[in-house]
Amino acid sequence: MFVQEEKIFAGKVLKIHICTMEGTEWLEEVTEDTTVEKLKEKCLKHYVHGSLEDPKTLTHHKLIHAATERVLTDTKTVADENLKDKDVLLLIKKRPPPTPPKLADISTEEKKKQDNKAPDKDAILKATASLSTRHTDRTVTQHNIRDFQTELRKILVSLIEVAQKLLALNPDAVELFKKANAMLDEDEEDRVDETALQQLTEMGFPESRAIKALRLNHMSVTQAMEWLIEHVDDPSVDTPIPGQDSSGAAGATAAATPGPSVSAAASASASESTRQDELTEIFKRIRRKREFRPDSRAVIALMEMGFDEKEVIDALRVNNNQQDAACEWLLGDRKPSPEDLDKGIDTNSPLFQAILENPVVQLGLTNPKTLLAFEDMLENPLNSTQWMNDPETGPVMLQISRIFQTLNRT
Repeated sequence: MFVQEEKIFAGKVLKIHICTMEGTEWLEEVTEDTTVEKLKEKCLKHYVHGSLEDPKTLTHHKLIHAATERVLTDTKTVADENLKDKDVLLLIKKRPPPTPPKLADISTEEKKKQDNKAPDKDAILKATASLSTRHTDRTVTQHNIRDFQTELRKILVSLIEVAQKLLALNPDAVELFKKANAMLDEDEEDRVDETALQQLTEMGFPESRAIKALRLNHMSVTQAMEWLIEHVDDPSVDTPIPGQDSSGAAGATAAATPGPSVSAAASASASESTRQDELTEIFKRIRRKREFRPDSRAVIALMEMGFDEKEVIDALRVNNNQQDAACEWLLGDRKPSPEDLDKGIDTNSPLFQAILENPVVQLGLTNPKTLLAFEDMLENPLNSTQWMNDPETGPVMLQISRIFQTLNRT
């Protein structure tokens, strides 16, 4: 006849190490079928050296398993709580429940809340009924607190016109802009914003893949990251951009080989009107390259709200691809309108005059690269940081910002 092993050890005695908050320690011997409540009673009797005079003492204490930091349940047995020999338990007095406030205290607290309560509309109208009505000019108020990024677009539009006129006076203007246009093509294909590349590689994207994403998305980190996520499983994600080298070489060849228009511009017999027309065409080609690219994620989010795609793109263009601002624009009076974006600042305003009188700005306006930077920022505000960090265009942008902030405060 075989006896089951669990029956032989049913009454196994465990030695439990008990500790109190005061530092008292001792061993309690209990069987596995002893309840936690009985164990706690034994511990308290040992702790107070005798019987428990107050029966509430048992409910005011708890046992905590030191290793797992869990409170033991009174109704469970030692076996249920999975206690082992030599386990350490803490005997701790429970925190007393907070004393409920008296009725007088409640009344005082409610009165304080009522005193601190904000006035409602009726109370405001009653308090201000005797005041005279004033019609504040909202346009002036908004003008005083205007945002630099909003005004910067107007400033750039006007500065582009000035720069075009100044550069057109240069006898080599056509040649300069032919080369600048080719440089622009080369930059778009070969140059990579190091800061933007570092941000993407720190996110874990491979460098070659990050470079491709930045080139496809005009060096915009946000749009490049979205492209990388969308094409993570695309087998051709690491394939070089088609025609990248050939287009760059073609652009360089076109720039290096003077056409009839360049020869005409260089010739002493060429008319001024022909040169101006050629410059105008170059400016138009440069601007066409700098098309606005809306944030695809913002477009989807706003269209899901029920807005039409065209008005969503207009909203993002007006608000520099900022989704929240674009949403407010769509829900509001939709000012400024997309047409207002092509309007420049008042050329007779103190702000514009101060900008034109600045020597750094004056020198910068004679540099074709400054004009290209203005055109780029006009259509792609996200690229402003790139031009601010450029050694040639950065000082000009810094002076414009300083003049604006100075006059805006005054």
